[in-house]
Amino acid sequence: MAAVVAAGCSPGGPDGGTPLNSPYAAGAERENVMYTAFTQRSPKYLDPASSYSVDETPYTYQIYEPLYGYDYLKRPYQLVPRAAGRVVDPVYLDAQGNRLPDDVPGEQVVQSVYDIPIKPGIRFQPHPAFAVDEAGRDLYRHLAPADLEGKYAIPDFPRTGSRELTADDYVYGIRRLATTRVVSPIYAHMTDYIVGFKEYGDRIRAADAELRKGLAPTTRDLPWLDFRKYAFEGVEALDPHTLRIRIKGKYPQFKYWLAMTFFSPIPWEADQFYSQAGMAERNLTLNYWPVGTGPYMLTEYRENRRHVLSRNPNFRGEPYPCEGTDEDRAAGLLEDCGKPTPFIDRIVFNIEKESVPLQGKFLQGYYDVPQAERGEYGVAYLVAAGDSKEKAALYAERGLKLPTTVETQNWYMGFNWLDPVVGKGDNPAQEERNRKLRQAISIAVDWEEYVTIFENSQAQVAHGPLPPGLLGYRDPPAGANPVVYDIDGDKVTRKPLAEAKRLLAEAGYPDGRNAQTGQPLVLNYDAMGGVSPGARSQFDWLQRQFGKLGIQLEIRSTDYNRFQDKMRRGVAQIFLWGWNADYPDAENFLFLLYGPNGKAKEGGENASNYVNPEFDKLFERMKYLDDGPEKEALIARMVAIVQTDAAWMFGYFPKSGGAYQQWVGNGKPTQMIRNNLQFMKIDSALRARKIAEWNQPVWWPVALAVVLLVLLAVPAWRMVRRRDRAVAVHTDRPTGDAA
Repeated sequence: MAAVVAAGCSPGGPDGGTPLNSPYAAGAERENVMYTAFTQRSPKYLDPASSYSVDETPYTYQIYEPLYGYDYLKRPYQLVPRAAGRVVDPVYLDAQGNRLPDDVPGEQVVQSVYDIPIKPGIRFQPHPAFAVDEAGRDLYRHLAPADLEGKYAIPDFPRTGSRELTADDYVYGIRRLATTRVVSPIYAHMTDYIVGFKEYGDRIRAADAELRKGLAPTTRDLPWLDFRKYAFEGVEALDPHTLRIRIKGKYPQFKYWLAMTFFSPIPWEADQFYSQAGMAERNLTLNYWPVGTGPYMLTEYRENRRHVLSRNPNFRGEPYPCEGTDEDRAAGLLEDCGKPTPFIDRIVFNIEKESVPLQGKFLQGYYDVPQAERGEYGVAYLVAAGDSKEKAALYAERGLKLPTTVETQNWYMGFNWLDPVVGKGDNPAQEERNRKLRQAISIAVDWEEYVTIFENSQAQVAHGPLPPGLLGYRDPPAGANPVVYDIDGDKVTRKPLAEAKRLLAEAGYPDGRNAQTGQPLVLNYDAMGGVSPGARSQFDWLQRQFGKLGIQLEIRSTDYNRFQDKMRRGVAQIFLWGWNADYPDAENFLFLLYGPNGKAKEGGENASNYVNPEFDKLFERMKYLDDGPEKEALIARMVAIVQTDAAWMFGYFPKSGGAYQQWVGNGKPTQMIRNNLQFMKIDSALRARKIAEWNQPVWWPVALAVVLLVLLAVPAWRMVRRRDRAVAVHTDRPTGDAA
């Protein structure tokens, strides 16, 4: 008990050691280190050919450098070079290889050629794959299995090396997307665009099959597949610092793919290093130990426990951006203009399997941000503060920073265009009646109320398919939906219910009944997921919205797999679905309404199966256009078409929000920019003071324990004394002779 009391009395704070409940070693809070958490499990894929999951991005986007990235502060999002010297415009060629004018119609372009300069002097992180001896011979790329004894992590190899990044490393990485040894989620998509990529993939499969001859299917140690030996015309290095990529036709959106880690450089030395016998069984692979040129490198990997990113000593130090919004300036996000990044020495990720301990440690100051890759924590804290004055006061006292942003994603309620009642219609008269029915429903369903109730006001009601941050988006009143809203100068209000009822009557359903048969209009809402209490409240709300018009709404709720099957077959009538952008271009949302992308007939992402010939023609023009006034004008016309057609009830754009301690600088929430940790900073001295202040040792339990000890000890002492006296009296009593 004495040991427990002594431990409980240990003081906390920067002058008195680490607080009792700190999860870190003494003094760790004073280091230039960011502490954050991950949940569930370690990231599954850190190999850039395979990685596509959100929980992997805090690692991959700090370690690897794609050719391009996004300006951290500018909105709408703007591409900037990372490893590339600049963001380039392609050269357009005809079928004979002749150069075409830059403003040639996209339909005439046979090839787009991107010649991308690579910044000279970029070096890979220190890694044993590059290690050589004094004679220049590699040390670790021709190992026998016995040489791996005791080696289970990259730091177990005592020698490292490095070399300069070249264009050939990007060539190797792109070629490697075609391998059968890892599954790349974008390989099939890229075969539609990169010249010769499909045929190249066929060659690689044949080469891999030849290397596997005679080996068991479960063999993990496979002969090295050296991609330097297999070239194709679509991707090549013109010289050490110039990469050429050839694209079929014109595809302006390709530049955004070059900002994803799929297009990361892979040094052949690392691929050879990890292909050696015995490496895979020790988890010595790119999925566990990436090799990059970015600001950080992975220096600790304790599966499902802890990961550490450390500053890459070979990183050149990119300057912090100098341009942003007025809000950025007010928030102090421009104060580090021009300073070299990264600012933080190490980023430590500890597992937290339960949300309550995670949030508790965050409020104690032991985590600087709860989860680096998640955007819901800031929103959750804002909602909690709105619901509880006590929590609002606590968050204010802690100085939490909770900025929010509207993300490049949407939730919409779709009408199935194949349905005879809410869809396109079989003839012009029926088309007009169905359009008026959809317009009436769009007016009646109050998305402002939905956002208030079910999104806790942490979302923005949509007036069209494009979220903020994209070229072509316009804030109301300029971008207001005139079918659903009355617009009076700067004032935008939802049209009165009387207007919806007028449209409903013109559609042939006065008061929600068929004008010819008198039967009530019954519509079906196909919902994904089961009927949980939360879902039931949303269903009830939705039925009330349709009930304003006298329409009966039947809820058909199934599990997600069954829901997806309905969508593929085109039998759902009305449904709620969403889309999260892969890249910040209007095409990535407008293609959800492009006729040839219909889900039921073509297997595309047009879940509504919407078809409008004028929209489709404009889309085919728009997708070839570079950003500029012409493209913006086309987008405005396309948005107006789908507003008039009421192709969707446009729903809302969800918000994400950062949750940052007061000592965290340069935090700006975004789900599009994934290398954000490079720009953030820590005031570790302030953190140490606040942790000590918030986690003062509590003395009264110790005092109470001492009192309890005394209260328990005194009766026990008295009992022992009484027993000792009784024994003494019995022992001293005189004994008589036997009779």
